[in-house]
Amino acid sequence: MKGLIFTYAVTYGGAVVSLLNPFYGLLAYVCFAIICPESLWYWAVPQGGHYSRIVAIGFLAGWALHGFGNWRLGRAGGVTLAYFAFWAWAALSALLVATDQQRAFQFLEMQAKTLLPFVAGITLIDSAGKLKVLAWTILLSQGFVAYEMNLAYWSGFNRVQEIGFGGMDNNCVAIAMVAGAGLAFFMGLHEKVFWRKWLAFVCAGLMAHTIMIAFSRGGMLALLLSGVISLLLIDKAKPKHYAYLLLAVFVALYMAGSEVRERFWSAFADPEVRDASAQERADMWGQCWILMQESPLLGVGPDNWVVYANERFGWGSHKEAHSLWLQTGAELGFPGLAFLVAFYGLACIRLWPIAKRRVASASEWDVTVARMTIAGLGGFAIAAQFVSLEGLELPYYITLVGAGTLKLSASRTAESPARVDEATRVAAVLAPPSPLGPPDSSQPNA
Repeated sequence: MKGLIFTYAVTYGGAVVSLLNPFYGLLAYVCFAIICPESLWYWAVPQGGHYSRIVAIGFLAGWALHGFGNWRLGRAGGVTLAYFAFWAWAALSALLVATDQQRAFQFLEMQAKTLLPFVAGITLIDSAGKLKVLAWTILLSQGFVAYEMNLAYWSGFNRVQEIGFGGMDNNCVAIAMVAGAGLAFFMGLHEKVFWRKWLAFVCAGLMAHTIMIAFSRGGMLALLLSGVISLLLIDKAKPKHYAYLLLAVFVALYMAGSEVRERFWSAFADPEVRDASAQERADMWGQCWILMQESPLLGVGPDNWVVYANERFGWGSHKEAHSLWLQTGAELGFPGLAFLVAFYGLACIRLWPIAKRRVASASEWDVTVARMTIAGLGGFAIAAQFVSLEGLELPYYITLVGAGTLKLSASRTAESPARVDEATRVAAVLAPPSPLGPPDSSQPNA
């Protein structure tokens, strides 16, 4: 019953409030994109209620009423443009080469549901306070999903492994948890308020354990390497940060159990003893590479790999390639893959100097956002090599947080010289006249 009340309150309340302040509509939309209320509370929330769509209509209407936000994006402009280019290239591929155009246009519609909120969001973010609220919305939403998955597991039903969540299987859920764990870990490091710090750490732990009980080898490997990335980002001058990370690793290993560890190490078995699932992946990756070589420019069409998997390679209908990167390359060609990689990669590259404290104007919050974005997207990029999930929305919103910091840091850098000039002019006006009179500009400086 509580889930139903929450869903209706956020749906209709968010849609109405969005007309006054569209940023709150963005928060409601992001929350629903992560928790999927119809799936999370499937026994209470009526199916087919179009809850996210109602929020989106109010949110986008409010965005339009408020002048479509601020389009001075600074260094976030390239990230946003890469996403536009990815969608536009997918549209071109759908029109020109897709065998199953219905599937192709469904892919475009699905991507538009993330592209429009991303673009609206980046134009609405104009302060660090809004960025913090967005980051906490992502963290708590993903943390609550992880809590529900763990609650079901300790109650005797491994929901994430048996039925997945929100239309995703266990591997897809693991990808989302990897991306969210990096964000939650660095949020915990940044927080000064005790209860918020440990709330973030608990959410990170729940996400890590969800990956373990999902029995996703790709997710486990990505979580491990995400930890390595986090170590590279942490300040060496602060040993307590290492202690937090080592504690997280110890707890994860302790809670994993022997069955999970055996599942993980099976990914590195020799081909002769490799299980059927791992061998399937290897075979399909090779077949994606074949299609990329045959159709390097436009690919075979958005979401059309399954057609070729069935008709050409004999895998049966609806067989995904188990690699976001290779399947994207097969469906959209090398340019489409390059645009998607540029979207995530450009954000990380431009955030790296901030994360390493090489930007003098960057605040402590900027550094935190840069680190959690890189850690979250780094883990996602690794896990996505093992799962095809082009519609997962969480990494797009983590990128939005990072892009928001790029936008705000650029605006501060642009404003600072003007502020110095203004201060100089004010000082000159207020300064008392010199008893010796104005300096002689013809004389050289002493």
